[in-house]
Amino acid sequence: MTTGESLDGGPDGTGAPLVDVRDLVVGFGDLRAVDGLSFTLAKGAALGLVGESGSGKSTVASALLALHRGTGARVDGAVRVAGVDVQAASDDELRRLRGGKAAMVFQDPLSSLDPYYAVGDQIAEVYRVHVKASRRAARARAVEVLDRVGIADAARRARARPHEFSGGMRQRALIAMALACAPDLLIADEPTTALDVTVQAQILDLLHTLREETGMGLLLVTHDVGVAAESVDDVLVMRHGRAVEHGPVAAVLGAPREAYTRELLGAVPRVDAPRVRLGGAGAAGGGSGGVPGGGAASDGGVPGGTSVGGVPGGAASLGAGSVGGASGGDAASEGGVDDDGVDAGEFSGGGPSGDGAVGEVVLEAVGLRREFGRGRRRFTAVDGVSLTVRRGETLGVVGESGSGKTTLGRMLVGLLEPTAGSVRYEGRVRSGVRPAVQMVFQDPVSSLNPRRSVGESIADPLRARGERDETRIRGRVRELLERVGLEPAHYDRYPHEFSGGQRQRVGIARALAADPRVIVCDEPVSALDVTTQAQVVALLAELQRELGLALVFVAHDLAVVRQVSDRVAVMRRGRIVELGSADEVYESPRDPYTQQLLAAVPALDPEVAAERRRARRQLAAV
Repeated sequence: MTTGESLDGGPDGTGAPLVDVRDLVVGFGDLRAVDGLSFTLAKGAALGLVGESGSGKSTVASALLALHRGTGARVDGAVRVAGVDVQAASDDELRRLRGGKAAMVFQDPLSSLDPYYAVGDQIAEVYRVHVKASRRAARARAVEVLDRVGIADAARRARARPHEFSGGMRQRALIAMALACAPDLLIADEPTTALDVTVQAQILDLLHTLREETGMGLLLVTHDVGVAAESVDDVLVMRHGRAVEHGPVAAVLGAPREAYTRELLGAVPRVDAPRVRLGGAGAAGGGSGGVPGGGAASDGGVPGGTSVGGVPGGAASLGAGSVGGASGGDAASEGGVDDDGVDAGEFSGGGPSGDGAVGEVVLEAVGLRREFGRGRRRFTAVDGVSLTVRRGETLGVVGESGSGKTTLGRMLVGLLEPTAGSVRYEGRVRSGVRPAVQMVFQDPVSSLNPRRSVGESIADPLRARGERDETRIRGRVRELLERVGLEPAHYDRYPHEFSGGQRQRVGIARALAADPRVIVCDEPVSALDVTTQAQVVALLAELQRELGLALVFVAHDLAVVRQVSDRVAVMRRGRIVELGSADEVYESPRDPYTQQLLAAVPALDPEVAAERRRARRQLAAV
């Protein structure tokens, strides 16, 4: 099916479609964010909009509810949602449409929820606006939908503020708010981007179950191809605001017709494929940033003429294989050890797997423990963790949100002092920040000062080290910018002028300014689309190879961790439950928790995804 074709009706070909978009154009000044897009969505069906950052996906989702009205955006074409002509609708008609017939779940639930009001009160307000119910009935409805989306003890939790919910619970609360008025259409804009694999699987299972039970339609906006495979019937691939390919999800992901779709799939890291080292491939790329021919330009979410396979090592370096489902936990052995009280020293996987030569131990954690709070509110974030990091190797650290990964990383760098235990750099115990151990943070926006140019931020470690010659400082910063694939002239630009991938490159350049021997990367690619993700990962691998860096790669994306790591440590509740070579941990996981994590990784094969969903349901019912 092409995007120009109309699905005039539901699954049986009768009746009007739930969503009918014809020749949609959305412009912001001279930029056309959406350029002549057409598609339809039948009642009860699910469509995934897939593409890189900047492809126009979220702009399309906003146009369905006329959220661009009054913003200065230029919107042309025809959009009908649940029988409403969105372009011609009055403000009152739009108010009835939004929340009543069509509801939207946004990417960041924390910024979508009012921090002052209780979650239940915010859901009740939506219900009262559309249904004109009493306060008591609205509160009862709020508790009902919170319970429906899996919030335990919903009556009590309804009185909690958003900051008292975890990330997964906040996303469930937003879905509950969207369901309050039983809409015909649910628009989900990147609903699982910042969630770990187990919570992501729970949210996707919830959306699937709600579709089955209510018959609502689903428009899922995502840059994660695996998420689309788990959740939708059809997929529409977008690039530069236009449709590239449209059809049943199994056909598009299993036998894509368009080269761009194949490139997009080729950049997806696979949890079932062993790591393929970049070796000398990076040199063949020719780009200083590890992205041949692209440099900074290819990081804007739209690869400026650079194919995804052009990343050093191509798709193979990120686990290329046939387009199919990851085996995940299927290869797991049935053995396992108790995850409570397991010490890292019990594991035999002490050295990196395969072909990479590594050197002496540069960083060692011995019995690290970190507690927060006082008295009855005291809790342990990291509990007795011991590990080593050798020169030239990559240690991956994986686990769910709250497992202690980031706290461990901050202690390794010296940003947090351990409550007990010690961190040894080159055999010596040192406290405080260690210049030879640097960190690349998860969110480059919040870790860069918006009022300072990126060049000045990168120069900070140089000045902190005592360098006073401004000419030498500026020259060194320009070298670092070029080294990470940006332009030396970008010195005087500010963070808001860069894309997400470019800002992450700035963070890497700042870390390199201190001439470190170890870099701790805390979720460095979690918010990036697959092609930008591949570029950043390739850059880190190239820098490691050329500078002999040791990397500690903290992430909840198990597929990415496998493709970059020599060894992998799995954390749960502040402890390491499994540690070994990447191939050992992924192909023969011993701990049940590791097996559970692997089983939750999205599969690119819709049949495999459905099989896993059934298995998770059966497990939950036990």
